[in-house]
Amino acid sequence: MVKNRLKEIRMKEYMMNQKEFCSNVLKMNPRTYSPIERNIVQGNMETAFKISEALNKRIEDIWYEEKSEASN
Repeated sequence: MVKNRLKEIRMKEYMMNQKEFCSNVLKMNPRTYSPIERNIVQGNMETAFKISEALNKRIEDIWYEEKSEASN
């Protein structure tokens, strides 16, 4: 399963709530962003590139694969 570090990045590096973060940093609608941060939806590659570019980070610094016990 693919997970992300968006909440961790938002809280540690920007110290903003989701609404401020979306408006000031990502320039995207909080309704679009919130489910992505909570790993409810994965979004698409275009959104991933937009977010990584806005945060000046590589995609792999934000998203990672969480391996389950069964796959080891």
